Amino acid sequence: MAFTAQDVKTLREMTNVGMMDCKKALQATDGDMDKAVDWLREKGLAKAAKKASRVAAEGMAYAHVCSKCGVGAIVEVNCETDFCAKSDLFQAFVKDICKVVLSENPADVEALKACKYPESELTVEQILPEKVMSIGENLQIRRFARFAEGTNIAYVHAGGSRAVLVNLAVEGDIDATEIGKNVAMQIAAMNPKYWDKSVVPQADIDHELEVQVALMDNDPKMAAKPAAVKEKIAAGKINKFYEDNCLLQMEFVRSDLFSGTVEKYIADAAKKLGGSVKFIDAVHFIKGEGIEKKEEDFAAEVAAQMNMGK
Repeated sequence: MAFTAQDVKTLREMTNVGMMDCKKALQATDGDMDKAVDWLREKGLAKAAKKASRVAAEGMAYAHVCSKCGVGAIVEVNCETDFCAKSDLFQAFVKDICKVVLSENPADVEALKACKYPESELTVEQILPEKVMSIGENLQIRRFARFAEGTNIAYVHAGGSRAVLVNLAVEGDIDATEIGKNVAMQIAAMNPKYWDKSVVPQADIDHELEVQVALMDNDPKMAAKPAAVKEKIAAGKINKFYEDNCLLQMEFVRSDLFSGTVEKYIADAAKKLGGSVKFIDAVHFIKGEGIEKKEEDFAAEVAAQMNMGK
């Protein structure tokens, strides 16, 4: 069966695969469009398996709150290059994964992969090789979180370099969106280690006390003071540790809006709106955080590819 340039164009639009690959598929299947799609899917599976060995350390962190039910979700999906991360195809895929988390409430990444992909009869796991084929890079769904209760506010920074999902308890008929967004921006900017001083492990506090005492031991002006005095001084400096590491005890960065801690900002802003707001929880994803990027020897890679062709 012969095929035309229009057939190639149609197959490309159906699969998001390059023109030359579409032409090869139609040649291999004697112009049968359905078989050509299958042929590309089969090639895509092989291509996906090859690409899976590559490190996916770029990508996108994304958060979204359902406008109808108020449920919030945050996801991180990784790819290989920043160029891919900025593409419409990849970003649409990330947003679809977030939709799955919102609607299906999977327990973990494996359970998420078993869920149906939006507007498809395939599962996320089944459609992933097709996405790898059309996007052209290894893709990894790394992590996600979901808040179903309370008031949720999502914030995505710099096109997905990081994302924050904030969960608040709101009393009164008020819109706490701006409060939540400002808190989310604080988290994105300062990356606090803890949300509140009440959750700091005692081991971390003890370590900080030891550090402060050691600093005094090495200070000629303080070294001669009794140990009990040093310990008392060190205890007095723990508040500074909380201010540096705990979200609610931190100085609010938007000094143009409020002067004081984040905790006081939340209370003050809510009071002005005629209600009350309490910070409950948050999730902060930084794209590629903790992933060890593989250093590539480009010259060696090109040489290896040339040798493979011999």
